[in-house]
Amino acid sequence: MRTPVQILALALLVALASGGSDSIRAAPGAVPRFALWRSAGLRQRDERLSAKVGPDHSARETLEDFKTHRFRMLYRDADGFPEQHDRIVDVVVVQSGEGTLLLGGKMIGTRAGGGEGEYVGTGIEGGERHPIGAGDVIHIPPKVPHSFLVPKGGHITYILVKFPGE
Repeated sequence: MRTPVQILALALLVALASGGSDSIRAAPGAVPRFALWRSAGLRQRDERLSAKVGPDHSARETLEDFKTHRFRMLYRDADGFPEQHDRIVDVVVVQSGEGTLLLGGKMIGTRAGGGEGEYVGTGIEGGERHPIGAGDVIHIPPKVPHSFLVPKGGHITYILVKFPGE
């Protein structure tokens, strides 16, 4: 299993890659499960996602699921629901747009989320507000409530890497 530092380094490479096709996968016999998403391809995905925004004001796609960790790309044009994961670390690389990360505090209206130990809520009481924008890299540890807030008329697109916390 990769260490959190290795995963963060890989996420940074994804954010800083340039030119070429959308993604590169390893040839048989090469580095196992290697993947590289180029910035030009990520910009194209950003544009496609912006046209697929659903009722929750977001669109997303999984770039790759490596079983021990997963890469997703998300586009938001309004605030996201607060969430919290008991055993999952989120690493976020902001690709475009801007917003605010609401972090910490107490999640209210808590209910079960998509999996065991995952929760969503209706709001967060307290917490810290951190302005975020393109190029920012964020580490959100397990058990910390968080929500992405988007200014009216704006958007934020980010790569999300999820992996087990220690």
